[in-house]
Amino acid sequence: MKGEAGKSERLFRAAVSAFCSLTRPTRREISQLEDLALPLFDQVPVDARRFASAALSECEYAPRALILRLSNETVDIAAPLLIRSKLLRDIDLITLIGRHGLPHARAIARRPDINPAIAHLIRALSHSRSAATSAKTGSSEAADERLPGVSADNARRRLRSMMLPSQESSSDGAEEAPAYTKLRDTALTGNASLFQMALAGVSGLDFRTAKSVTDTTDQSLLLAALRSLELSEERAFLIAAALFPGRYAHAEAIRLFLLRYRALDPEAARERIRTCKADAIAAAVQANNSQQNRSQDSQKLKAS
Repeated sequence: MKGEAGKSERLFRAAVSAFCSLTRPTRREISQLEDLALPLFDQVPVDARRFASAALSECEYAPRALILRLSNETVDIAAPLLIRSKLLRDIDLITLIGRHGLPHARAIARRPDINPAIAHLIRALSHSRSAATSAKTGSSEAADERLPGVSADNARRRLRSMMLPSQESSSDGAEEAPAYTKLRDTALTGNASLFQMALAGVSGLDFRTAKSVTDTTDQSLLLAALRSLELSEERAFLIAAALFPGRYAHAEAIRLFLLRYRALDPEAARERIRTCKADAIAAAVQANNSQQNRSQDSQKLKAS
């Protein structure tokens, strides 16, 4: 068993070393490393993963799936990539902070080219944690209010400036869906009505139901609407953060959002949206019948 593990580690290290020696690897060579390294990943020890993270952190080209896998390891392994890798996009960094909290955030803060909006988020998280530690009895919300630049407008403006320049390449490498583009762009305007109209248009919800999505503290319907459209968790989070920036000043809040979104079955989400549509139709029919009944009663009174 130890012999097999040792063989896997040697193969893993050799593959990474050989790849890093290439000046400009081809797509085929990038794909070959991914096909070789990922199946071995769970079989190699921490030292081998730490070696791969350090070696690949300097590479301009590398398998994206392997980079993300290493970046989601504990910070003692992931740190070189979090600090130096140019292959991690802004949306990747936000997601990593949401999943792993301050340890990853502090490593990301050391990036020489860090986006100012992400740097601001990390400072807010650090200040919030300090405030929570020094006052354990519910003063964290007040501490958030004292942080400079965490107003809804400022946070939304920072998100807009950070995310819109990267529209050309989405976080999962796929072409951006028109539904997502409409929801994202209207959410980033800060105008709730524009987003509500866009949501009604792409989901088929009536406007009253779409309006309730942003008018309530319960975000379950928003999550269901986004999940029914099968948006990635990164895209769903960006929309939610643009709509409710004050709710995601803590890494824990981001983590909980992602957990809830991942746990939501797409078919169950679609079923809830269908139910909302049916309820809206039934309510409209009932309102129409009530109006007709009142009209008939009025005519009878006039006739009598």
